[in-house]
Amino acid sequence: MVDFALSEMQEMFQELAMEFARDEIRPHAAQWDEEATYPKEAIMAAHNLGLLNLHIPEEYGGAGLGSMDEVIVNEVFGWADPGFATAAYATSLACAPLITGATHEQKDKYLRGVAENGDLASYAITEPGAGSDVQAIKTRLEKDGDDYILNGSKMFITGAGHADWFFVLGYTDSEAGYKGMAGVIVESGWEGVELGKKEANMGQRCSDTRSVNFTDVRVPAANLVGGSEGGGWFNAMAAFDMSRPNIAAHAVGVAQSAFEHALQYSDERETFNKKLHQHQAIQFMLADMKTKIEAARLLTWKSASMADAGLQNTEAAAHAKVFAADTAMQVTTDAVQIYGGYGYSEEYPVARLMRGAKVIQIYEGSSQVQRMIIGREITRNL
Repeated sequence: MVDFALSEMQEMFQELAMEFARDEIRPHAAQWDEEATYPKEAIMAAHNLGLLNLHIPEEYGGAGLGSMDEVIVNEVFGWADPGFATAAYATSLACAPLITGATHEQKDKYLRGVAENGDLASYAITEPGAGSDVQAIKTRLEKDGDDYILNGSKMFITGAGHADWFFVLGYTDSEAGYKGMAGVIVESGWEGVELGKKEANMGQRCSDTRSVNFTDVRVPAANLVGGSEGGGWFNAMAAFDMSRPNIAAHAVGVAQSAFEHALQYSDERETFNKKLHQHQAIQFMLADMKTKIEAARLLTWKSASMADAGLQNTEAAAHAKVFAADTAMQVTTDAVQIYGGYGYSEEYPVARLMRGAKVIQIYEGSSQVQRMIIGREITRNL
């Protein structure tokens, strides 16, 4: 029998996250978005409550919990505010390739710093000319004695303006294609690391997104992640199997929030002497919204459960990410439609949720890339 019930501990985490979301995120979310304010104090408060980076092993100061535990919390954060959810999760994505491929010494320094001190980190892969096509990156890592000299520019890096360190992907051998890529840990305070201006994004404005330039940055060989110069690509991509269930959870939370707002509004607003939800057209919209949310949540939980069971979840994570992201966009759009003219006003929360939902279809592998992954996986053995 398949059991969809949460454990007692998972329910505890869910309740703790919901209490934090209601008290510390939702009351400030609109202001953070309007003023493009990075919610560092709230992120640190979530860290102090033990709600962030749950997957860091106990050996390195973390909670050592599973993917299911993490997606439950991240759904709540998505429900509270999509911008906060992204800002708070950026460090987890940067930690993922360290968990899968770093040395004991690297983990003890950088993962412990995150777990115990609340250090922040960013995953620096995307470049001005290389988004979904990671092999098109131009960043170079050239060996120089016991160091590597790093040169390149990264773009749309989440949390970059507040990161203590970056996971950076670059070529040591561009002729070898993806087998010539290396991943390195680069501390933000090192000479040659320069931040660009904060991007003025359409949505999730409180999430700090900007470019990072690396000019002749000297990176110790001890900061090479993945065991070899050619292991960067595989390690960086493996990180997505850990992160995509959580991004899917964000999307589910955003959609759930929009649905709840629309349902409440449909009970408050009357047209033609009826409550909105008494009109079949609106009731069908609400029913479709709820069905898609339920399906997206189950896909997300499946992908997380597979990861916890030690199973390859690449395809499952892609299913979850594409369906949940597309659901969030559809549900938030429908919520705006149900609100009518009020939905188009920034005075009501559904407009912010709709703006925040769009980027979930783009980052961490666009919806088109997820379909490519699914297509590759289902035809692999033909």
